[in-house]
Amino acid sequence: MAETESIGTLSEALVSELIEARRTISVAESCSGGWIAKALTDISGCSQCFAYGVVAYSNGAKESMLGVKPASLNEYGAVSEAVVGEMAAGVLHLSGADYAVAVSGIAGPDGGSEEKPVGTVWFGWAVRQQKKTSIDAEKHLIKGDREAVRMRTVILAMQGIRERIRRNG
Repeated sequence: MAETESIGTLSEALVSELIEARRTISVAESCSGGWIAKALTDISGCSQCFAYGVVAYSNGAKESMLGVKPASLNEYGAVSEAVVGEMAAGVLHLSGADYAVAVSGIAGPDGGSEEKPVGTVWFGWAVRQQKKTSIDAEKHLIKGDREAVRMRTVILAMQGIRERIRRNG
């Protein structure tokens, strides 16, 4: 229950910070299945800052909805720095938002490999500043069952956006 409360507290703070900064956010989700969008839209007033949410679970959806390159998926796999960067850039472009976060990971209990074990999650953030967009990504190995991996993914995604708001305004 404490983790769920953390999601609520984080989403309230994030929505408040976005509104105060007069900025908008969009999300592109795979392993979290729309949970980030749900957490943000649970907050009254989020329509002032929440622009767009895409759940692109399949590779085909990542390609057709977000513009992820088939070559990136083939070479690196869906759970990779290249793909989450392209997902974040894609949803930022589609929505016209100021900030975007994208997540793709292996929540389990199946699907892991030696190279990418269950709990591997890539996060991509895109920030629009005037005519320039910056994109960065990071990988986390999250311990726990499927629910724990997904919950922690939501928390880390929102924390990452808050960090970027503080840096960029």
